[in-house]
Amino acid sequence: MAQPDYVPISADQRVREVERLPVALPWYAQRPAEVTGRPPRDGMFGRPGPDAGYGIKLARQFADRLQLEAGESAADAIAGGFAVGSARAGLFGRAPVKPDLELAFALFGFLGGRPITQNTNRVPLFRGAAHHYEHQREIVARVPESTLSLSLADVRARLGEWRTLLTTD
Repeated sequence: MAQPDYVPISADQRVREVERLPVALPWYAQRPAEVTGRPPRDGMFGRPGPDAGYGIKLARQFADRLQLEAGESAADAIAGGFAVGSARAGLFGRAPVKPDLELAFALFGFLGGRPITQNTNRVPLFRGAAHHYEHQREIVARVPESTLSLSLADVRARLGEWRTLLTTD
């Protein structure tokens, strides 16, 4: 509140003017490794999105719900599910959320409800995913964008026809 002129105050108690900062200069992406335009989306680049690391925390919350077969490890399933879930989130340009990861785990049958024929493809596909980025990228490559854009309810309803949801090359 401003001090009236007729109130006696000492010089050190007077209201001082605010120091004004200069207007910021424009900034341009000119650093050597700066990615300009759209980020690359093919090969081993994946589908970048914001705060994908949070998806790892969310994926680990599914550890006690995973239905694993002989020869599968929870760490491999979590790594592969995280990769697919964060790819789905990156497709929409946002950070991973729990339904993204639930869709990923349900798609590969880790939450139950998959045909027995899917087991033979899933076990070797996920083996070593916790230790090798290339395996994670291979898992994501099996899921087309059309499947990633489906809702969780649609994926659950179509689990019986899982061959139409995944690329089985």
